[in-house]
Amino acid sequence: MFRILVGVTCALLWLEASQALAPGLQVAKQWKLLRYNFQPQAPINDPNFFSPQNVLITGVAVTDDRIFVATPKLFSGVSSTVSWVSKAQFGDSPTLQAFPDWSFSNTGRSDFNCSDLILTSVYRLRVDSCNRIWLLDAGVSRSLEDFEITCPPKILVVDLATDRVVRRIDFPPEVLRGESLFTNMVIDETTAKGCDDVFVYITDTVEPGIIVYDSGKDVTWRVSHPAMYPDPDFAQSEIHEHRFVLMDGVVGLTFDERTGVVYFQPLATDRVFSVHKNVLRAGPLPDNKMLDVKLVGKKSSQGIGLSVSPFDSSLIFSPLSETAIASWNPTTNQQSVLAYDKDQLQFVADIITTRSEPGVIYAISSKFHRFFLKNLNPSEYNNRIVRLELPAGNSLLGHRVALPPPPTHNSLLNYGVYNTHAQTSTNALQTYFTSPGLTTPFTTKTPFKFETGGIVNYAARNPFTALNQGEAFPPSKATRDNYQRSYLDTLVGTTAPGATTRVVSLPPTAYTTRHSGYYYQRATRSAGQQ
Repeated sequence: MFRILVGVTCALLWLEASQALAPGLQVAKQWKLLRYNFQPQAPINDPNFFSPQNVLITGVAVTDDRIFVATPKLFSGVSSTVSWVSKAQFGDSPTLQAFPDWSFSNTGRSDFNCSDLILTSVYRLRVDSCNRIWLLDAGVSRSLEDFEITCPPKILVVDLATDRVVRRIDFPPEVLRGESLFTNMVIDETTAKGCDDVFVYITDTVEPGIIVYDSGKDVTWRVSHPAMYPDPDFAQSEIHEHRFVLMDGVVGLTFDERTGVVYFQPLATDRVFSVHKNVLRAGPLPDNKMLDVKLVGKKSSQGIGLSVSPFDSSLIFSPLSETAIASWNPTTNQQSVLAYDKDQLQFVADIITTRSEPGVIYAISSKFHRFFLKNLNPSEYNNRIVRLELPAGNSLLGHRVALPPPPTHNSLLNYGVYNTHAQTSTNALQTYFTSPGLTTPFTTKTPFKFETGGIVNYAARNPFTALNQGEAFPPSKATRDNYQRSYLDTLVGTTAPGATTRVVSLPPTAYTTRHSGYYYQRATRSAGQQ
């Protein structure tokens, strides 16, 4: 199989022998159990209002002086879904400050309307160039218990100078599905002429798809692709001795502003995919047209967190089983292990870069698997925010310079291990990431004959018609022929589409069928409107 795992076991043994390969890894904040700045009258003894063993961080945003965290309502007892702590000290376990304030929390309340300025369950939050934080509210309570749809999803945009909501974005029902769960987003400001002239790309994890929001025109549409669905062969993830099954679709998401490439991945897969911003911006897909998705490569295990290096556009990712943060350069095929720590890098759910600290990433690391399995140890640190300075390598921030040539052998890739100390072995870890798009004439074996991805013939059997139409599942990974080509492996390509003319804003079209071939418009309300 093209996903080569040779050397990983030996690599991990080597790493354990040398302890943690994380010379630049800092713990910014860490908690055994999270706690809030409760108001005096708060019912903190009510487990439906506060159950500390159910509060888990999944998203992070960092400014000059504050760190914001998202704690979604995976289970009951999450008092506030967005909070902040001071950035002043590192390594401490501060009390979470509810954000924007406690009036936005609807936990344990029944005296609210969904039209109110409230927050139900936020998975990710992002800061734009106008010093505003975008809060993506999924609107779903207890998503890992009974999946109560408390309110429709929305975005609240908060001015960080005043901590006041300056914009509210409600999604039209036509882009939603029965159990839509909006979990991640990126803000594309590459062509913005003002603070509200941006595109936002949003993942729907349970009903897999990407929602595109044109903020300037206040128009929304939905696209989907088989690559956004979970792969049953990778439903089970493993972190140390813990195994858990979670069939999450597209959830990892990041954007390369230089190249215009949007990277994404489901949790239940070993693949990373990409789609160009021009493809997403082009509008809804017509009938029988497939989204132009490319297969970027295969990882050594599942993962969620993705980011892009500001130095050389390397893709930064975190394979769960390897408890590491690694990078892969799509231009040179160069790979590096940026940090490895079997305790501090368990289940990295979010990786971000910051405007306040160029060349630095922050990541959320948690023991989600133990939250999920209900065997959490409250005496251990279970939520961490870590900080890592990226190696500048052979490029300068904002200036692309000559890079080393790609390796001549793509079957067993040599890793340049990032270490501030001299490192004699350059082959300590092998093949966290393999890219079919960068094979060379020296490659010893080509498992698949790659083809250009095009329109899928749904009359023919492929791995996802089985999932969508109730047919027999594809053969298991163990019994599948190593040389049997998957449809997802045909999505290889490196050519970025040209700029697509944006369609002039159209009036909403009547929703008649369950597909995404329409623009949908819904008026954006200002913060003062209810």
